[in-house]
Amino acid sequence: MSTGTGAGEVNHRAQTVEAYRLWWQHDAHWYQGVASRFGQEAANEINAEALRKVAAHVGQRVGRRSGAFPDSGDSRKDLEELRRRFDECGDRMFPPELRNASTEVEDDDLIVLTLRRNFAITMVRMAGSLDGYRCPCTDIHAGWSEGLGVTLTENRAESCLRNGDKACRLLMRVRTPLAHGTEG
Repeated sequence: MSTGTGAGEVNHRAQTVEAYRLWWQHDAHWYQGVASRFGQEAANEINAEALRKVAAHVGQRVGRRSGAFPDSGDSRKDLEELRRRFDECGDRMFPPELRNASTEVEDDDLIVLTLRRNFAITMVRMAGSLDGYRCPCTDIHAGWSEGLGVTLTENRAESCLRNGDKACRLLMRVRTPLAHGTEG
């Protein structure tokens, strides 16, 4: 099997990205079907529940791969490690082709995720379901945190692309020290 990109050859990366797009389009149409049959609130609840479960699974996998939190005694350093793990969770669930996101530590217990592009919003908009759609971002972060074994004391969106803001700004305040909130 060829992996080149010449005439007649398959570009596997392009096929993978297209598969992601098609699954997200499926997801948007699925959401729209649930909303039309059972109501927008039911679609939002089921969507958030499903994404939280997937996110918890991703968090568990990242946690197993990364090992126990170092508990260095420096909460800022430990939070940087958690920030790195949140980034890895995001990259596993939403490849860079589908989003533009970055995280940073802003306080001794606050991680801020800034999302400048979200393919899910684009697909929901294209499916005609943006009105009444509730972003499941906080549910995703709750799932990642659960899977990683940390406790969020705050989990909220300060701004949202869905509402026409230039970026989503999501605040995740974490109970510290991290090692006391983990199962190792």
